[in-house]
Amino acid sequence: MAVRVVLAEDNLLVREGLTSLLGAQEGVEVVAACGDLESLMRAVAEVRPDVVLTDIRMPPTGTDEGLRAADRLRRTHPGLGVVVLSQYDEPAYAVSLLEGGSAGRAYLLKERVSDPEQLVRALREVARGGSVIDSKVVEALVAARSRAAQSPLAGLTAREREVLAEMAQGKTNTAIGAALSLTVRAVEKHINAIFSKLPLAEMPDADRRVTAVLLFLAEPG
Repeated sequence: MAVRVVLAEDNLLVREGLTSLLGAQEGVEVVAACGDLESLMRAVAEVRPDVVLTDIRMPPTGTDEGLRAADRLRRTHPGLGVVVLSQYDEPAYAVSLLEGGSAGRAYLLKERVSDPEQLVRALREVARGGSVIDSKVVEALVAARSRAAQSPLAGLTAREREVLAEMAQGKTNTAIGAALSLTVRAVEKHINAIFSKLPLAEMPDADRRVTAVLLFLAEPG
């Protein structure tokens, strides 16, 4: 039985090209092609496909409609597979796609469209509840985790990070305590712990505070 696909892509030429490409593949049927988020949602309700193949960015905002569609469809059509196509190998997008679970979800870079067999494999995999993440995205995710592990902030506790975030806003110890429901003495203890964990031992207190904030602001994400 053919995998029935609804395609969502706002660029007309790309949409027609994908429709033609998929139509030429055995075991795949494009049952609707859409150019924006709302028409995608209507098509899903009308034709009940097995899989949605969607661009990550479409009207109306051109930001993350593909991810938003995947999230909505998880609630409205829980058995429906979704393959998100993106030109970005940013791990945060893939993580967002999988936040509610990886079953029936795939994240592929648009360059994979040049390999129809790989695209069709992804469609079939999510149709049966599997998951596919582009190898380049996985590599980027591993690299990001490696950088995070090497960060000077990696040893801070969650509370110490909260205190440091308040420091980064220029707040005094009293204001930090009020924001986090801590006593001033508790704030001072957390700040001393932060200073001891960061490479700031030889600096005066004022410089340590500034440098700690700079390290926090330079942290990716």
